[in-house]
Amino acid sequence: MRLLKEGNNVEVEPYSFGAGTPIIIAGPCSVESREQIIEIAVEAKKKGANILRGGIFKPRTSPYDFQGIGLEALEFMLEAKAKTGMPIITELMDTTYLEQFVEYVDIIQIGSRNMYNYSLLKAVGETGKPVLLKRGFSATIKEWIFAAEHIAKGGNNKIILCERGIRSFDPYTRNTLDLSAVPIMKRETGLPVVVDPSHGTGIRSLVGVMSMAAIAAGADGLMIETHTHPELSISDKEQTIDIEELGEIIENMNKMISK
Repeated sequence: MRLLKEGNNVEVEPYSFGAGTPIIIAGPCSVESREQIIEIAVEAKKKGANILRGGIFKPRTSPYDFQGIGLEALEFMLEAKAKTGMPIITELMDTTYLEQFVEYVDIIQIGSRNMYNYSLLKAVGETGKPVLLKRGFSATIKEWIFAAEHIAKGGNNKIILCERGIRSFDPYTRNTLDLSAVPIMKRETGLPVVVDPSHGTGIRSLVGVMSMAAIAAGADGLMIETHTHPELSISDKEQTIDIEELGEIIENMNKMISK
């Protein structure tokens, strides 16, 4: 593997992934309205979240599901950033809006479905922007590493890896969260690794315990779907936690890392 292995922290002002303190990325699955994303950002920040997530374009398995509201949602996220000071992360689907993402988004997310989109990986590799690369839902460790190398080959080592669960034979959970990937990927690449327990389980009641397991496994952060009213969430409501539970997870995490 050709990625540098001497440790490669990724700076997203004022935070540093891989520097020892886990970073909390939190927010709704989808940006639904200006009021929704600003309210969630304000409340999540109060509970200790560091970076605001929210989908402006949503790749859905069914073409009849909510697909996101597009670039207008980015304007709402920027307003939430201005109000809270939280950097923002959102998913880039293709190169159509790459220029806007480079200018306005703090971390460009490459979703599970696009881990194999090598032209997109090459494009973000030429931007120099921090990139969060989610593991493909059927990807092997080696395939995931090579996807990261497609980005790095363009000169961009600002890569944050995200374990979000893989498909298995058991349909009980949405995916099988592979926490062994955390130490493996950190050792093999030197890159910071965060864990998404929301997509990794698909079950709200499992998000907290798997968050703690991820931190125990050495994760450099968590990516959690949260909402002020999870039951009203347009997408992924089954795995979305409320703001109070987000606060409990962060509090428990801080207790764990302080021991």
